[in-house]
Amino acid sequence: MEKYKKLESFVPSQPTRDGDSVQIQRIGGQQLNTLLAPYLMLDEMRSDDAADYIGGFPSHPHRGFETIIYMITGRMCHRDHMGNESLIVSGGVPWMTAAKGVIHSEMPEQEEGLLHGFQLWLNLPAAEKLKPSAYQDIQREDIPEILTGNGSVLRVIAGNIDIDGKAASGPMSGLTTEPVIIDAALPANSELKLAIPSSHRTLVYAFGGDFEQIPYSHMGFYGQGGSLQLSTNGEPARALILAGNPIKEPIIQHEPFFMNTVEEIHQAINDYQTGALVI
Repeated sequence: MEKYKKLESFVPSQPTRDGDSVQIQRIGGQQLNTLLAPYLMLDEMRSDDAADYIGGFPSHPHRGFETIIYMITGRMCHRDHMGNESLIVSGGVPWMTAAKGVIHSEMPEQEEGLLHGFQLWLNLPAAEKLKPSAYQDIQREDIPEILTGNGSVLRVIAGNIDIDGKAASGPMSGLTTEPVIIDAALPANSELKLAIPSSHRTLVYAFGGDFEQIPYSHMGFYGQGGSLQLSTNGEPARALILAGNPIKEPIIQHEPFFMNTVEEIHQAINDYQTGALVI
């Protein structure tokens, strides 16, 4: 008998501001580190009031993890110290491996209209926290899309899926944490059954309506099992499905740095202050 992952708990996103007063809904914080692993944080930006996003995220540093933006609607510009500059538009995913150190900015390229997207932080194991930084600009057309028999639409940003006899692999692969990132839109009164390795921590963030299991703007945390099952009632719903190999190492955070020890955090701060973070 197929064993489905059990929904063990869910938490609501919390309103906050970051960058230059950008309004966001956040899932994260030290109390959720174990539940989210290998992920560190999920921020959702969604507003049609420019005052909520126009300040953007001016130049700032990172070390020890990866940052992933997934733009649903709107336009932002990424720039970093490595010379990368890209326009992030609807459906696009800039994937940045900060690792040893990155200084970058993400600024809106619009002064009105809806800006809706996500920023996801993915941890790196200790052995990779100081590897060279890297950047990959994934365009909308590079992300495979599967239409299931019941009308669900799955966009596969990372990982591999096989459903209804259709297989797809996201453009990101070969990572130690084996991330699975899927944008899943389900029609009303439908069900989705998706195979995900039992070893993977599995999370579901509902951002478009309510699922039977998870309310809107909540993150669900699932236990072990070989398959994830989601269902909708009388309205369609949409979610980010996240999975990956948890990193069972200490997490020490100071602002934009995630390391394993306090000493490594002190080194990151000193490296940033002396200009050695990006050398």
